[in-house]
Amino acid sequence: MEMKPQQDTLTIDPIAMNVVNRIASGSRLDGSLRYQGGLLVQGETGGSLHVQGRLIVWRGGVVRGRVRVDGDCYVFGQIGEAGAQPEDTDLECHGTIFVAHTGVSTGTLRARRLQLYEGADLQGPFRTLKFAGTLPVLHTVQPDRPASAPGHRP
Repeated sequence: MEMKPQQDTLTIDPIAMNVVNRIASGSRLDGSLRYQGGLLVQGETGGSLHVQGRLIVWRGGVVRGRVRVDGDCYVFGQIGEAGAQPEDTDLECHGTIFVAHTGVSTGTLRARRLQLYEGADLQGPFRTLKFAGTLPVLHTVQPDRPASAPGHRP
């Protein structure tokens, strides 16, 4: 009996998700930027970004710099630049980061939750955010080390 790999589906509905801002393919926007509502990135953006909503990084889209996302983040393109150091891009997401099979991250990702789809390329570190009141508390997840069994101490 041949088993087919399970295929996950990630549905994006910009209208229902209140994605009202867009950086078009072929465009590059850098600086200290703040967006009310969600942002769709098909081009390139960097600097200090604050998205008060969801962030969608489309295939071919690149986001770099210091990024804060108040909602969820969907990565079909790239977080950070190829060959860059993880500390060059820092994305703090107060929801879930979904990294699709075409998504690549060379930066540091910090979020409440992370969902990787088969084929996702997570090159930089990931840290979970736990909130105590209004201040986040960081818990580091080491992607290169296997998780030890409960109660096991190295």
